[in-house]
Amino acid sequence: MGSGILKRSVSIAGHRTSISLEEPFWEALREIAARRSLSVQALIGRIDSERGAQNLSSAIRVFVLQDLRDRLSRPGER
Repeated sequence: MGSGILKRSVSIAGHRTSISLEEPFWEALREIAARRSLSVQALIGRIDSERGAQNLSSAIRVFVLQDLRDRLSRPGER
């Protein structure tokens, strides 16, 4: 499975940071952001503001998983 880690730089609350995620997670973030009419950066900012002490990359992965679970539990959203 060719899903190596990709590092991207984003600005969150006025500060630049690098986030390392596998390409499928970057793709999922783009899809979720588009569905919510947000930029990926804005979506990451929201995830960051709610993550507490959790590592940002981990928080993003958990967010993507939860989004998938939520959509699968709703009829007609599979």
